[in-house]
Formats: sequence, structure tokens, C-alpha cells
Amino acid sequence: MEAIACEEIFAQAENGTIELAWSFMHDDETRLCPFPERKDAILGLAALCKVRIGPHEEIRELARSFQQEAGLSAKDALHLACASYVHAEVFLTCDDDLIKQAGRLRLNMEIANPIDYVRGEMIG
Repeated sequence: MEAIACEEIFAQAENGTIELAWSFMHDDETRLCPFPERKDAILGLAALCKVRIGPHEEIRELARSFQQEAGLSAKDALHLACASYVHAEVFLTCDDDLIKQAGRLRLNMEIANPIDYVRGEMIG
């Protein structure tokens, strides 16, 4: 189901209905992928991302505060800090623990699973 929801999200990005962001964290994680086919597919999807987020001191500071406040891992805190830095409306993740932990923070963005996001878009 998550793969189908992600396909819908990518289709919305292709037609300009939504705008996706790509951060330096995505670059790092993609570089570590041991499967060339997956890496190529991910980099193809990266082209859909109109917003690019480079490393900034403010992101690092936000990530540290997120780790302390919500017990996030360093990687999860950096991903969330990148989204917060660009004032994203929604942060999507398939990680239920991250959704729960991020809920402890007072963020001005929705934190959701792709399935719930697409369901909400269809209903709303």
C-alpha cells in the first residue's frame, strides 16, 4: 500500500500539484545504497524534487534540539530538521516510530505516513 501511495505522491509532483524536497541527507543515504538499480531509480525520483536543501548550521542545531526533545536518532532528526528549515507543510515517512517521536515536537507541519497523506488528500 505504501508503494502505491508513494506512486500517487510522485504523480502529483510530476503534474505540479505538490512540491517535493530533496536534502543532503537523501544524497548521503542514496550514495550508501548497495543496489545500483535502486540507486538509479531513487536518483530519477530526485529529479521531481523542486526544493533542494543543503547542509546549514541552523539545520544541525535544529536536529540537535529534536534529538534532545524527542529522542530522535541523528539521521531522523536531520531529516526532520531539513523539512522544518524549508517550512515544509508535510513530512512524509513510512517509519511509525519517527511519526510517534516527531509528535512530541511542536512543529508547524503535518507528520504522516504516505498512505494517510494520500487518503487525506482524496477525502479533503
